Amino acid sequence: MIAASADLKIYVATRPIDFRCGHDRLAAKVQEMLRLDPFSGAAFVFRSKRADRIKILVWDRTGLVLVHKRLEGCKFVWPTIADGVMRMSPAMFAALFEGLDWRLVRPEEAPRPQVAG
Repeated sequence: MIAASADLKIYVATRPIDFRCGHDRLAAKVQEMLRLDPFSGAAFVFRSKRADRIKILVWDRTGLVLVHKRLEGCKFVWPTIADGVMRMSPAMFAALFEGLDWRLVRPEEAPRPQVAG
């Protein structure tokens, strides 16, 4: 399982991909389409055309990890289809992976402290 720690960078490809792609083709898509490094340790999230499937690619310093999930009877909530990539917080990613509407995840605003301690 991918541990979505607070410092994990998560990138979502906003355009659907061919879900026959495996580790190597997805890593190539990260380099060519997203212009990012697939071996950076970041998580790269891909969607299917039907929006009911998700693939996540991560380099864990020993190899490429590929997670594939299909929702039964519903669809993932995805960003608008466009060329490019979108950053997502670990909390938003956790909601997306569970099939929840990640757009409802909002950080709670805290007032800026005036003095340390």
